[in-house]
Amino acid sequence: MLIVKKFGGTSVANKERIFNVAKRCIEDYREGHQVVVVLSAMGKQTDVLLDMAKDINPKAHKRELDMLLTTGEQTSVALMAMAMDSLGVPAVSLNAFQVAMHTTSDYGNARLRKIDAKRIRYELDNRRIVVITGFQGINKYNDYTTLGRGGSDTTAVALAAALNADACEIYTDVDGVFTADPRVVPNARKLSEITYDEMLELASLGAGVLHNRSVEMAKKYGVQLVVRSSLNTNEGTVVKEDNKMEKMLVSGVATDKNVVHFAVEGLENKPGVAFKLFHHLANHNVNVDMILQSVEHGESQDISFTVTEDMADIAMETLERHGDTSLKCDNIKMVKDVAKVSIVGAGMMSNPGVAAKMFEALYDAGINIRQISTSEIRVSVLIDEKYAEPAAQAVHDAFSLEE
Repeated sequence: MLIVKKFGGTSVANKERIFNVAKRCIEDYREGHQVVVVLSAMGKQTDVLLDMAKDINPKAHKRELDMLLTTGEQTSVALMAMAMDSLGVPAVSLNAFQVAMHTTSDYGNARLRKIDAKRIRYELDNRRIVVITGFQGINKYNDYTTLGRGGSDTTAVALAAALNADACEIYTDVDGVFTADPRVVPNARKLSEITYDEMLELASLGAGVLHNRSVEMAKKYGVQLVVRSSLNTNEGTVVKEDNKMEKMLVSGVATDKNVVHFAVEGLENKPGVAFKLFHHLANHNVNVDMILQSVEHGESQDISFTVTEDMADIAMETLERHGDTSLKCDNIKMVKDVAKVSIVGAGMMSNPGVAAKMFEALYDAGINIRQISTSEIRVSVLIDEKYAEPAAQAVHDAFSLEE
């Protein structure tokens, strides 16, 4: 049996935890399994490196940032291989270059294209545990790239697909996927199962337990995931195609404060304006969400949308650059103190009144809604950031998602 195990930064934050992870991996190895381990950087090491970079050059090129950040994972895998060796088990650490994990050239947010598994299989065939850097790859110029925050999850799923692994286990500092963030909603409960689609929505909406692109890849290649804690042996949450055990109307509530709201006012009321607006943003790799086109005001209209905080300045610069020319808008507003609260559930498709129930819960809690966005299995609302936690609790209670 070939098992891919991914451990996040908190799981390898210090010597004690590194040896804890090493011992867990060695258990599977000694049972006769082939083991591939994917690691993130230790603890807050990525943040430490980013702070160092900002101190040296606040406008550093993303290529150089990727060169710097990839050292975090290389430290983790080397120390892990050393720990395993000290426990009497042969292990080898490999980085993205040695594995040949090919990506696009989008520094800071690259996408995996293909993995050359030859070196990994060679090491496995020689009965070594293979410890691989997560979060990173190499592009066509042989430069290091990074996959974005949470990218180690994507690395693990991609390796599981490339190696046709029998299991892909994602270890974190929580026991699995919960109906809400337990730090925000204390009575949130752990799910035993969740579908790819539900998990993808939750991951995209701010639930930090899995990287959204890892869920996309798992669904595409049929990689069944298990999310569990590295700090105990409790059963985790299985992420798979169908969830037949829990026919829940709503599976979870997600809260996202990493949101900035834009309103572009006084746009011309004619065909092609929306295309121009979002084309300019797309050219600068700005992803948008929660788009609302207002009712027309005679010859003009307003369009509002949200972006992530890290893209807000780029979005504003882009809009200001084109505001007086191709867009011909009257005003551009940016509001940062907002949050997105969402409910997700496959059961919503066949049950009317779900959105109304959510809105009622927010009304009863005295929380005003700025904007609404929906899909077949999701309802999201934009609210003032100060109400994010009480909104999540109110909605969670309304759908009785607690134990």
